[in-house]
Amino acid sequence: MRYSPVAKSVLAISIAVALSACQPKSDNQNNSSSTAVPAAAAVVKEQSESERLSQWFEQKYEQQLQMSPLRLTALGRKDKYHEIDDMSAQAEQEQLAWFEASVVELKAGFDYSKLDTEAKTSYDLWLYQFERAKEAATFRDHSYWFNQMRGMHSSLPQMLINFHKVDNQQDMQAYISRIAGVAKAIADLQQRAIVSAKAGVRPPRFAYEGALVQVNNLLKGQPFAKEGADSPLWSDINSKIDALVKADKISNDAANELRNNAKTALTSQFQAAYTALQQYLQAEIATMPVEAHGASALPDGVAFYNLRLKQSTTTNLSADEIHQIGLDEVARLTAEMIAIKNKVGFTGDLKAFFHFIKTDDQFVYPDTDEGREAYIKDSEAYLAFIGEKLPQYFGILPKAKLVVKRVEAFREQPGAAQHYSAGTPDGSRPGVYYAHLSDMKAMPKNEMEAIAYHEGSPGHHMQISIAQELESVPKFRTQARFTAYSEGWGLYSELLAKEMGAYQSPYSDFGRLVTEMWRAVRLVVDTGMHAKGWTEQQAVDYFIEKTPVAKAAVVSEVRRYLVMPGQATSYKIGMLKILQLRSMAQQQLGDKFDIRAFHDTVLNGGALPLELLEKRVQQWVDSVKATSAV
Repeated sequence: MRYSPVAKSVLAISIAVALSACQPKSDNQNNSSSTAVPAAAAVVKEQSESERLSQWFEQKYEQQLQMSPLRLTALGRKDKYHEIDDMSAQAEQEQLAWFEASVVELKAGFDYSKLDTEAKTSYDLWLYQFERAKEAATFRDHSYWFNQMRGMHSSLPQMLINFHKVDNQQDMQAYISRIAGVAKAIADLQQRAIVSAKAGVRPPRFAYEGALVQVNNLLKGQPFAKEGADSPLWSDINSKIDALVKADKISNDAANELRNNAKTALTSQFQAAYTALQQYLQAEIATMPVEAHGASALPDGVAFYNLRLKQSTTTNLSADEIHQIGLDEVARLTAEMIAIKNKVGFTGDLKAFFHFIKTDDQFVYPDTDEGREAYIKDSEAYLAFIGEKLPQYFGILPKAKLVVKRVEAFREQPGAAQHYSAGTPDGSRPGVYYAHLSDMKAMPKNEMEAIAYHEGSPGHHMQISIAQELESVPKFRTQARFTAYSEGWGLYSELLAKEMGAYQSPYSDFGRLVTEMWRAVRLVVDTGMHAKGWTEQQAVDYFIEKTPVAKAAVVSEVRRYLVMPGQATSYKIGMLKILQLRSMAQQQLGDKFDIRAFHDTVLNGGALPLELLEKRVQQWVDSVKATSAV
C-alpha cells in the first residue's frame, strides 16, 4: 500500500494523541508544562493547509469513485464488483449535486492563499472539472446515447470481457450479477435516447445502423441460438469458468452451477434488454433521413457545438479560429509532403503520389491472418525500438507494460482508428494498443509506425501510465482526462519519435506527415460540418483530396466526427500548445533547457487543461531560472 504525505501526517497525529493519553500526570505542574507538553509537541506536527487539502481530496475522490463501480473496476479494484453504474438521468443529476456541494465545501474550508503551488493546481482543477460538468449538464439531452463509436451497448460487454477479472468463484458470481446490471443500464439509456429524440436530438442514421450491427453481433450464437459459435459474452464466461476449474479453485459441480446461472442471466435479462434495443434501433432507422447533419442543425445546436469545442480543446478558440488554424496547418504539411515526394524521386504530382502510396502492394499487408499477425509483430518491434531511446528523453518512465492486440470481433470496424486502453495503476493489467484489422488495405504500413508511437510509447501509454502511477498529487489528478492534453501529447509524440531516431524510411516519415495532416484536416472538417454547413460528402472529399488515407478509413473518421462533435479538434490544438510551450522554455532557458526535465514537467502533474499546463511549464521555467541565478 502506498502512503501519501497526508496519510503519514494523520497517522502521526493519532500516535501523538495516543502517547499523550498514556503519559502519567505529574504532581509538579511546572514539570508537566516543561517536559510532557514539549514532548507531545515534538510528535504532533500541525498539518499545513496543503496537506489538509490533499487529505480532503482523497476523501472526496473516494466518495466519487464509490458512485462508479465501473471506474473502480477499471482501476483494478473489486469494490462493488457485482454492480454497474446507475445510468439514469436522475443519478446523473444527483452526482452533479454532490459535486456542487463539494465545491461549496472546498471554497468554505480552505484558504487558497496558504496553499503551495501543487495544491493550488489541484484546487483549480477540481473547480475546473465541476464547471465543465455543470456546463455539459445544460446539454444533457444532446448526447447520442447509441452510436457506432463508443455507445454503452458495446462498452459494457467489453468491460466484462476485458476488465472484470475472475480470480475466484465470488468474482464469477459478481460477473453474473453484472449481466443484470448491464440489462438495466441499457434500458435506462434507451429511455434517455427516447427523451432526446422527443427534444429533436437524434444521431445520424449511420450511427444507429452501426450500433445495430454491434447489438446483433452480441446476440449472435449460443446461448441465444441453439447452434453456432458461442456469442462473445458466453465465450468469455466459459473461458473464465474453465480457468477456475483448471486452477482447482472450483469444482465441476460449482462450474456447472455458474454456467447455468450465467446462461439464465444472458437469455433472460440481457437478451430482453438487447432485443428491445435492437427493435428500437430498427424502428428509428426506418424514420431517419439518409443524409447526416452536423451539430448546429440540432436545437440550440450552435451553442452546443461551441461548448463542445471549449470542452474538447480546453480553450476559448472559436469555430472560425480553429477552422483557419486547420487551413494553415494543411498548407504547411502539404509543402513538407511534397518535399519528401521529391526526395524519393517520384516525378508525378502529390495526388499521383497519394495514389501510389494507396495502391502499391509494398505499403499493405496481405488481408490474411498472417498479414494481421505481421502488423502486430511489426508494431511491437517499433515500440521496442523506441523503448530503448526513452531514457534519453524522459526522467520518469512508466512501470506498466504495453501489449498490442487486435480489436475484439464483435466491435471491430473496417478502417476504424487504432486506440489505447489504459492498464491499472498497480500494473496488474497492462495498457493495450488496439488495432482494427478486419480490412488490411485500410491499415497502410507507412502510417503504422507513427500510430504505434501515438497510442503506445512515448504517447498515450507513457502519458496515462505515468499519471496513474503518480504519488505526488491527489489521486483524482492521476485519473483526470482532458482530450486536448492527452491527444495533444499523443500527436506531439509522433513528432518527438522522429527526434529520437524513428522513421528511418522516408516513406514512414511521409506516413508521419500523413497522420499529422489527418489531425490538421480534422480542424477543417469538424468545424466545417458542425459550424459551416458542410455535408458528409464534402468532408469526405476534402479529406481524400488532402491525404492518401484509404476511403474506408476516411468515411469511418468523418462519421466519427459527426457523432462526437468537437472531439477531433483537440489533437492538433493540444499538440500546437505543447510545441509552443517547449519553444517558450527553450527561448527563456537557452543552454539550461533540458528536454528530459521539460517532458517530466508536462507529464508528472497528470492531465491538465491547457491553461493550467501553460502555468505549470512557466513555473518550471521560473524555478530553473531562479536556481541558475544562485
